[in-house]
Amino acid sequence: MRALRGNHIIASHRGGVSARWRRAGGAAAALALPLAASGIAAAPASAAGGYAAGGYAAGGYAAGGYAAGGYGVTHTIGVGDDPSGVAVDPATRIAYVANGYGRLGGTVSVMDEAANTVTDTIPIGFGLSGVAVDPRARTVYVTNSGAGTVSVIDEATNTVTHTILAGNFPSGVAVDPRARTVYVANSGAGTVSVIDEVTNTVTHIIPVGSGPSGVAVDPAARTVYVTNSNSGTVSVINEATNTVIHTITVGYGPSGVAADPAARTVYVANGGATTVSVINEATNTVTATVPLGYPPSQVAVDPATRTAYVTSPVGGAVWVIQMCGCHRRR
Repeated sequence: MRALRGNHIIASHRGGVSARWRRAGGAAAALALPLAASGIAAAPASAAGGYAAGGYAAGGYAAGGYAAGGYGVTHTIGVGDDPSGVAVDPATRIAYVANGYGRLGGTVSVMDEAANTVTDTIPIGFGLSGVAVDPRARTVYVTNSGAGTVSVIDEATNTVTHTILAGNFPSGVAVDPRARTVYVANSGAGTVSVIDEVTNTVTHIIPVGSGPSGVAVDPAARTVYVTNSNSGTVSVINEATNTVIHTITVGYGPSGVAADPAARTVYVANGGATTVSVINEATNTVTATVPLGYPPSQVAVDPATRTAYVTSPVGGAVWVIQMCGCHRRR
């Protein structure tokens, strides 16, 4: 057994401690948990704010998370072809899965969490990618990479009410319910589209880095974080001015991103570097780099425990990264 003491990061993979790194302030532990399949449950809601693209949007969840009280696959639910993004409305306990491709194009599978069954299938566009939920408005936003659009779904009727032209190859999407605003990363254009939820129109186009992929929102700070996969950076956007106020260098090939507003911390999955960058929101600097050994793709945060959960398309595991300044044993 190893203990976490002082200002160290201890990372373990598949139960074995691989290395130790020193950093300033606190400690982090990364633990790999083998999974029987790729499905992962969503993290619980927090009053602190909202997340997306590997976290959740103010109570609406996306891509990643954990199963409270233990880890493992309890159900395997058949959906459509090439499922990619997933988001959850915790108020209704309904999950929405974007199925990228199929014989009739892309679809969204609507799943009842209580019954673990698909209750409806919504036909949408082509090349579906990201999903985000606004629980307050009971609205779902789905990016259609192949069509360059965002589909707006009414949760009450499970129908597409609007189709918004976003940009070239939209991928990640996040919602700030407080501001009734949606942010879409256009990978092919190097931009972020800002959508007004009330009018369902694009109000601003913000230039960011090359190959923007993931999006996360800190509603309390009115700040948006966008990973630029080809640039190896994160663009920090001020919601009030719709401008990039900082560009932070992270690892190679960043994709998933999640924010923890309570801790003022952002986690970035660097697929090309096989690491996770930990960003301090107050200083917009990388305070820790956690090696994983496998390329991470998405990341989600549980603000209540200050824990990040990281998925990888290889390795069959979820990495758990915990930040604390405490004495911790496993």
